[in-house]
Amino acid sequence: MSTLDPLFINDASLPWEDVGPGVRRKIMAYDANLMLVKVAFDAGGVGAIHHHYHTQMSYVESGRFAITIAGETRELQAGDVYHLPPDIPHGAVALEAGVLVDVFTPMREDFV
Repeated sequence: MSTLDPLFINDASLPWEDVGPGVRRKIMAYDANLMLVKVAFDAGGVGAIHHHYHTQMSYVESGRFAITIAGETRELQAGDVYHLPPDIPHGAVALEAGVLVDVFTPMREDFV
């Protein structure tokens, strides 16, 4: 194994984790300061309203989602992004199957 192996992550080698009906997540990479996570939703899958002290940015890789942030809901589709400052209530409903790519700072200790 090369010393650079931890710097290159192959998606196919990482497992999915079921986190709720119609929702799975895959932790792609992290260190103490930053984490990247893929979240796959079946159509109708729900990421319940929640909040956390982490800053989060999410990229809609595929699909279409109703994203609620601080009580306001907007429809986002592939290529769109949303940004969450710490402690803002937010959630997602998959209007069609898709994937969100979430980035957190600092990393989500509760995910590992």
